[in-house]
Amino acid sequence: MSPLFNHLMIPFLIALFLAINMGGSGTGPAFSAAYGANLIKKSLIPGLFGIMVFLGAIIAGKGTASTMGKELLDPDRMDFIVVSIILFSVSISLLVANLSGIPQSTSQSTVLALVAPALYFDDLNSKKLFLEIIPMWFILPVISFIICFIIGKYIYKPIRKKGYTISKQVNENPILKAIIIVMSMYVAFTIGSNNVANAAGPIASMTINELNIPEDGNFILIIIMSTLIVAPSFGIGSSIFGHKIVKKTGKEIVMFGRIEAVIIAFVSASLLLFASISKGVPSSLVQLNVAAILGIGVAKLGAKNIFSKTQVKQFFGMWLLAPIIAFSLSLGLTFLADKLGFLV
Repeated sequence: MSPLFNHLMIPFLIALFLAINMGGSGTGPAFSAAYGANLIKKSLIPGLFGIMVFLGAIIAGKGTASTMGKELLDPDRMDFIVVSIILFSVSISLLVANLSGIPQSTSQSTVLALVAPALYFDDLNSKKLFLEIIPMWFILPVISFIICFIIGKYIYKPIRKKGYTISKQVNENPILKAIIIVMSMYVAFTIGSNNVANAAGPIASMTINELNIPEDGNFILIIIMSTLIVAPSFGIGSSIFGHKIVKKTGKEIVMFGRIEAVIIAFVSASLLLFASISKGVPSSLVQLNVAAILGIGVAKLGAKNIFSKTQVKQFFGMWLLAPIIAFSLSLGLTFLADKLGFLV
């Protein structure tokens, strides 16, 4: 077996491990609404989730993959050592979140894991990071919360008071049930359009560098090939970690009605898809989804009742901790690899 093959195998295996962790984390925002509304069995979630993630990555994921592969860190720096460090650091941070049952932003952890070597090499594309990516991280969840709060308070709540949304005839309507399942699949599709790039983007740049392939005309092809390898592992991660996470997000923050499930899924997924196809910005569906849940919850129960919940505090704590872990580990390993002479 050639040394080059051995070099490529290490980051690819780490990328698969990362994809498994991302699949576990992403299952919550994809299917928590439908699961919280008691419309889908947990055994069906991994298969549907994996298929839709794959389709989203292939159809709408190229822009975000390009951002992660060559627009934050100089792609010439993406050798197998650096890419292995980046992917390993993200994997560990997400593993911590998954074991705690907290859905975590894979995009934020990956971006910060990329930023660490970029800062170390003094090669960070600060314009892309500070003018496009970070503003999106703050703006989109706020928009998600506001939209769902307005819908919940001024549209959904008055209708609910008249008994329309809680009537058995409405809630048991098979068309409504089908719409909720379709919305969950739509969310999984948008995860594919954004989060698969976290692994596929760096892997594509590394492959081009290690195999000395000209980038012009080949990057998109390599991205597609990387996606074909990475995306199926999301379904595996969903089957391993998904049940604990969908239970926490779907059952333990606020009990959903079925109309609410549609609102949550549509708002959060549409905002993420906008981020993916407009600027190719890696964004957090987890945070968009939880923001939508909180918006509906505040409209129903009030801010005090929602934000005092232990699960909400755990979410915010882990959202801060996991990216810090990814950044610190990536920076430390990059420094160590450089001092040991592993970096060119």
